[in-house]
Amino acid sequence: MIEAMAGGVRVRVRLTPHGGADRIDGPGFDDAGAAHLKCRVSAAPEDGKANAALEALLAKALGVAKSAVRLEKGATGRIKTLVIMGVDEGQVREKLLTQGKR
Repeated sequence: MIEAMAGGVRVRVRLTPHGGADRIDGPGFDDAGAAHLKCRVSAAPEDGKANAALEALLAKALGVAKSAVRLEKGATGRIKTLVIMGVDEGQVREKLLTQGKR
């Protein structure tokens, strides 16, 4: 779900567009047992609006600039991989994995 890389991390996310609110629901697992971070945004999945909302949501939660978060894979699917620069794995785990438990 969270993989360290030079200068940042990769995060695997399952996004629910039209989710009623912009929020991070916490960790989850797909049918094959692969871990991901469950997120939802109120934006529609058209013209990249939901992806942009997801990038903004993660940037705000981590306290980084929007430009530090970019979609790497999964532009049209629910499962996405995002690269977040300027943070380490520990920071991401602390700030994102506890979101759904508050």
